[in-house]
Amino acid sequence: MGWLLIALVLLPAGAALAAYAHRSPPLRSVWLLAAAAGHLAGVGALWTRPALSSLGGWLATDGLGLIVLTLVSVLFFATALYAIGFLRTEKARGGRVFVSCLLGFLAAASLVALSHHMALVWVGMESVTLSLAPLVYHRHDRRSLEAVWKYLVLSSVGIALALFGTFFLAAAQTTGRPLVIEDLVAGAGSLQPALLRAAFVFLLVGYGTKMGLAPLHAWKPDTYGEAPGLVAGLMAGALTSCAFVALARITEVTMAAGLGSFIQPVLVAFGLVSLAVAAVFMLGQTDLKRLLAYSSVEHMGLLVLGLGFGGVGAYGSALHVVNNGVTKGLLFLTASNVALASDPSQPSSSRGLLRRLPISGVLLLLGLFAVTGSPPFGPFVSMFTIFRSAIDGGHPWIAGVMVALLAVVFVGMGVTVLPMLYDPAPAAEPRVREPALLVGGPIALAVALVVLGLYLPAPLQHLLAEAARALGGRSP
Repeated sequence: MGWLLIALVLLPAGAALAAYAHRSPPLRSVWLLAAAAGHLAGVGALWTRPALSSLGGWLATDGLGLIVLTLVSVLFFATALYAIGFLRTEKARGGRVFVSCLLGFLAAASLVALSHHMALVWVGMESVTLSLAPLVYHRHDRRSLEAVWKYLVLSSVGIALALFGTFFLAAAQTTGRPLVIEDLVAGAGSLQPALLRAAFVFLLVGYGTKMGLAPLHAWKPDTYGEAPGLVAGLMAGALTSCAFVALARITEVTMAAGLGSFIQPVLVAFGLVSLAVAAVFMLGQTDLKRLLAYSSVEHMGLLVLGLGFGGVGAYGSALHVVNNGVTKGLLFLTASNVALASDPSQPSSSRGLLRRLPISGVLLLLGLFAVTGSPPFGPFVSMFTIFRSAIDGGHPWIAGVMVALLAVVFVGMGVTVLPMLYDPAPAAEPRVREPALLVGGPIALAVALVVLGLYLPAPLQHLLAEAARALGGRSP
């Protein structure tokens, strides 16, 4: 079934070309939904045979890769359903480009999740960046132009640094197939330590820029703020997860080479800085999507903290990739519903959401508690696991700082979101009818968050344990 790995990349790529060739919006919607459903079915088939490889080991499945691939596929399917309703409500300029770029993103993200060759990972990450850029610029105004320009410039700097890191990694290798993960790990003892350290630093900064780790996060607030909600959801939930996979690959190699004492303090430092920057900028933030952008910075910090702590922290990071991706998808799709029903010139029109948009209002409230790590939602489990790893690793003061910063984040989120939900809306603002296509996906994601908070299926636990072992950690 090695052909299935290639098909998961080529299917959405071919659908992107087909959607661009058709001028009929209904046909483009058919291509979008069919490719999303076909991709999800293919990923489901992989769960029955999770150890596959193709193209001489360049494409392969492992615990973390299959987890992220599944997240991308599920999140994209929910987004595809939403996009059909979105394009009926708000006509995006260049509808052919809009749908084709969405499908191109799915192909590129699949390539990153399946790649076991570090150069192919780099190609996939650059393709992910380029596929989303036209979608950020969908309004064709000055602010969206500024946002996409900042996104492309900073992403280009990041990908250039990642390329240097890939060169250093290739130079450090003396045996095995060049840049293939399995051979790098198997021959980790023969890698040249100085070059491997340089590779890790460049790849951390490069892919850390893609993740939006502070202080490399400057593109996030503007980009997420100006992009359509469904696009921002894919960026916050799927793009950052792909960047984390790329960072996890080099972490796996360096841990196998016995350089944990070098990389772990660096990861912890980036994680704490990201948490602190997010907490500071979330206080007083009034724009919902920009608030969620800083929340994404916070959660990227939590991901690298788990890697830095090691032990059960690696397990917590792998689980938090899933929880964060689902949560961000829920919140950004809901934020898009709020934007569609509000008048930008009348800030009061985004108040009283529980009355005006009862379904989206409830979803936004659930998302607020989920993203801040409250039970019984999935992020609570993964965030607690990362917190536990700090205690187990003998870092109680870091655990205390984490708790303090997360409390600040909770306040910052609540001060902005709760008035939107509970403050009375102007009497002239009518209750809005919410189409099923615009709320079906977010409802499914909310249900998934509750399930992940209460129960982890055995196959998922197995993949999480496999990912943790590869990253030098262990299961709880």
